[in-house]
Amino acid sequence: MVRNLQNGERLRPIDLARGHGLSTQAIRNYEEAGILPAAGRTPHGYRTYTPLHARALGAFLALVPGHSHRTATSIMRAVNQGALDEAFRLIDESHAQLLDDRRTLQAVESALRDLAPTTASEPDAAVSGPGGTFIGPLAGKLGIRSATLRKWERAGLVHPRRDPQTGYRVYDEADVRDARLAHQLRRGGYLLEQIAPLIAQVRAAGGLEPLEAALCDWRGRLSARGRAMLTGAAELEAYLRERG
Repeated sequence: MVRNLQNGERLRPIDLARGHGLSTQAIRNYEEAGILPAAGRTPHGYRTYTPLHARALGAFLALVPGHSHRTATSIMRAVNQGALDEAFRLIDESHAQLLDDRRTLQAVESALRDLAPTTASEPDAAVSGPGGTFIGPLAGKLGIRSATLRKWERAGLVHPRRDPQTGYRVYDEADVRDARLAHQLRRGGYLLEQIAPLIAQVRAAGGLEPLEAALCDWRGRLSARGRAMLTGAAELEAYLRERG
């Protein structure tokens, strides 16, 4: 059973805010969002908080770097509503996404290692035949919209040729590779303007070297997320113990 939130030391909104560099309005917003338990009220209607609220705030702020603001909000709201299974499900989903992102990074690294220097640019290669694919099937294989591929083409990420008979875009082996790399890097959080020069270098160099710095940064960010999840889990566990 949750202990009485109003027992013990009383804290003002400013007391919670100062400890984390927040505004008192942010504290009120967090309470209204369900991130914090409901505050008590003085006879004059002023909010009063307790060390339990401070623990809840610390747990939320620790969860954000590893799970995102939106997911951390949902986790805290579920906890404060007593829906622990829902909170744990949300945490599991974040861990599953992190694992999927790690696998994505490994797939990018593996794909780049397998690049053949001669496949990056062959201007006279056939626009159709074995290895060629149209925009619809390629978009479906990547799980994106055809409009996304056209946007990537305008950004210089892919350079499909046109079938001389139909005028349709045809993606050869190098184009498919570039589209896959663009898709993977977008999932890694990179912007189109960051991806374009990397793919251009890959086309020219035909190897992993141009992307080593980006992949190292991506790997570091995944590790930081993993560690942030550990910190968030510790703070959330402390809050759960405090709730009783």
